[in-house]
Amino acid sequence: MTQPHRPSAVAGRFYPAGAAALRAEVQRLLDAVDAGSDAAAPAPKMLVVPHAGYVYSGAVAAHAYARLARRRRQYRRVVLLGPAHHAALRGLALPEAAAFDTPLGAVPVDAEACARAAALPQVVRSDAVHAHEHALEVQLPFLQTVLDRFTLVPLAVGQAPAEAVAEVLERLWGGGETLIVISTDLSHYLGYGPARVADAQTVRQILQPGPAITHEQACGATPLNGALLAARRRGLQPRLLDLRNSGDTAGDRSRVVGYAALVFAPGQAAMPAEADVDAVC
Repeated sequence: MTQPHRPSAVAGRFYPAGAAALRAEVQRLLDAVDAGSDAAAPAPKMLVVPHAGYVYSGAVAAHAYARLARRRRQYRRVVLLGPAHHAALRGLALPEAAAFDTPLGAVPVDAEACARAAALPQVVRSDAVHAHEHALEVQLPFLQTVLDRFTLVPLAVGQAPAEAVAEVLERLWGGGETLIVISTDLSHYLGYGPARVADAQTVRQILQPGPAITHEQACGATPLNGALLAARRRGLQPRLLDLRNSGDTAGDRSRVVGYAALVFAPGQAAMPAEADVDAVC
């Protein structure tokens, strides 16, 4: 029996529903990023990107995705983690679906990699968890634009210790063909000034090992903490590319949501956290 595709749940709301309009919008966001200085930088292994509607966070996410354009043939598998917003979940959930659809086409799910992850006790299979989840879906049009053909390992993350998430990532780590993407927003519904202070502190904790990120700091704290644990064990170095909030992009400044774009790569010289955050802010 042919497995179903997971249809788009947020096209027309978080991003344009028409293929031509979506393609143009993603390209416009990418074209606004100057990634020329990264020509000699190590290939990214992991990205941290936001997941709001493109009008709010697309310009921030584009700073990370623009770093992949020169390596569009390198990455053949994307391991994508984000928080489960719409379903109660213990552990991590893979879909049963064979592909995820967007207006730009179908992204095939990597059956072999998913089977390896599903062998772990903290990983379950559930199409219901993925049915309405936007945190993973909004990343796909960017990936479809900057990469050639690739397969997807989509993991919605619920209640899980950082070690359990890191164990899944270790099993899926692969080599240069595998990219890890962590989808998370930062603070929610603070005023503009307090949000800038709070988000800068969160980024400092990401750039330099410190206390675990809380869910008040980032809605995707659970996948993020697991990814940071795995990244540190693997010697990846983080770099902040952009840090803004919805008050900078398309919202009012009374209640904002924070967004950051970071790239992790092996052997990349790390800038001190204070200097990195101050330079972007």
